[in-house]
Amino acid sequence: MAERVKIVEVGPRDGLQNEKQPVDVATKVALIERLVAAGVTHIEAASFVSPKWVPQMAGSAEVMAAVPRLPGVHYSALTPNLQGLEAALAAGCEEVAVFGAASEAFSQKNINCSIAESLERFRSVAEAALAAGVKLRGYVSCVLGCPYEGAVAPAQVARVAVQLREIGCHEISLGDTIGRGTPDATRRLLEACLRELPAGTLAGHFHDTYGMAVANVAASLDMGLRTFDSSVAGLGGCPYAAGASGNVATEDVVYLLQNMGYETGIELDALVEAGLFISQALGRAPQSRVSQALRAACAV
Repeated sequence: MAERVKIVEVGPRDGLQNEKQPVDVATKVALIERLVAAGVTHIEAASFVSPKWVPQMAGSAEVMAAVPRLPGVHYSALTPNLQGLEAALAAGCEEVAVFGAASEAFSQKNINCSIAESLERFRSVAEAALAAGVKLRGYVSCVLGCPYEGAVAPAQVARVAVQLREIGCHEISLGDTIGRGTPDATRRLLEACLRELPAGTLAGHFHDTYGMAVANVAASLDMGLRTFDSSVAGLGGCPYAAGASGNVATEDVVYLLQNMGYETGIELDALVEAGLFISQALGRAPQSRVSQALRAACAV
């Protein structure tokens, strides 16, 4: 039996949040419905932050009220504070996430506080989430470089990951926010993190700015990781990292995994159709290389 790899689909939240073109609730729900139909079981569907700061995430409660609730399908949401957590709980989220950084400069630019201050803020969110019986996930950004301070030491990433684990995060997603990571750098990062935490608590979250995301997924698999964040059609980017392209496309990751003999439970053709749907809604072609190749082959 093939070993299973967990895909956390972040397109509906991380992928869409920086789109300038408004995406309405009905379109977000339709995307999620298509992802679920393709076999995606872990979906980051919403973000309970102020619409003043992230206008695209307005309507998150309405999205959560309308998504298909099926056995084995799990929805999560970003909740940076207690107010956001309360809204996520009211909307029926099974998992919430807090978002930190491995770079002091990025932390200040992104959430206007130091790394230590951010972790202290998250502590109250963590305590309340765990008391409510909800899983807590942690994100660490800039694990393979920062747009403001350059290189980030793997040991610093490991320290932040350990602290997130200590406040109750069952899983820590390591994010290459600006997409500069290479397989060798990814291995060095994971060597440092795996000295402190088991592989089962870590997830890879790679951006494809320099075309290295799929290679970094493969390197992470070699190091023992079995959970990866990805975004259908390669949606996403980072407003704090000039020129950073989207997250690695889910289609590309699924293609890689299937051809390496891993099981994902995701049907690739249906996933490609979901990516095409949201790309058409945004008025552009999917960024997934696999989607482009499959569609070109069908047109021949």
